[in-house]
Amino acid sequence: MSANTTPTTRRVRAYFAPVDRASGTPAAFDSAQNGRFALDTPPAPWIDLGWCANFRRSNAEGAKTGIVPLRTGAPALASTQVRAEADATVELQFSTWGKVQLALSCGTQQLNLLASTTATALQPGSTAGSINMGSAASQFSSGDFIVVDADYTGQTGFIGSGISGAYVRDAADAGGDINFVRRISLNVARIASVDTAGGTLQLEAPLPAGVPATGMKLSRVAGFVDREGSSFFQEWSALFVMEGEQGDRILFYYPRLQAMHGAAETAGTLAGTLEQIRLAGAFRALVTRDATDGESVLCYRSYLPA
Repeated sequence: MSANTTPTTRRVRAYFAPVDRASGTPAAFDSAQNGRFALDTPPAPWIDLGWCANFRRSNAEGAKTGIVPLRTGAPALASTQVRAEADATVELQFSTWGKVQLALSCGTQQLNLLASTTATALQPGSTAGSINMGSAASQFSSGDFIVVDADYTGQTGFIGSGISGAYVRDAADAGGDINFVRRISLNVARIASVDTAGGTLQLEAPLPAGVPATGMKLSRVAGFVDREGSSFFQEWSALFVMEGEQGDRILFYYPRLQAMHGAAETAGTLAGTLEQIRLAGAFRALVTRDATDGESVLCYRSYLPA
């Protein structure tokens, strides 16, 4: 590695992947094998959330580093150091708005505003990127947002296909709403085009949960709503990439992140009185065990030379 190498970068690209809440398993990432992936086509299951601004990460500062001297003797002299505590946080602003960015920035349960309380059944043959609706395809238009998920039939625990969007302790809490899962689901996509003759909806990006399961239904989504004050914490794995101008690359991989605050936005002047609103996110890293040696870890930082 050259002594003159100083990483220089312009922006940070953010990728998130859901943690399996039932098993507590984070999404894996191996910088040695996948660190040079094309930024527009991240490896599965990572979701590209675009560029972000004001990226700042911290593992605590000053006297709160958690590293303290172990003193012995009289007078007490530092004979070694120990780590008394560990804490790591990440702050950023998303440059684009989308379902996942909204969910991440609100930190808790995030709801879909369903355009109708009547969902439409999928026909056999659907894939993650092409939904077979038969004659019902004519009811949709390109640009529509849709959610695809199961009916609520009394499920408890973590709810939502592919990504857990809520935790139900008691089926009575869902109020008998057959659309409850579709209301909280993150299995959302946007229609790129409609093939009325073929009866299919082509999606701009594949559904996060993959190929729809038998029995899933589709609803049109009018919008999204955050609900501050609820107790459910979302949990994600995160990957941030800084592309160096000289061809080098810095990566930060957080196996487990949870939001530190509720929904927040920042406003920046775009031109004159025109302001651009960005979604603000702040996250705290949670500990995992490295499978290679059982050590505790909050974050991995990798540097790939040019």
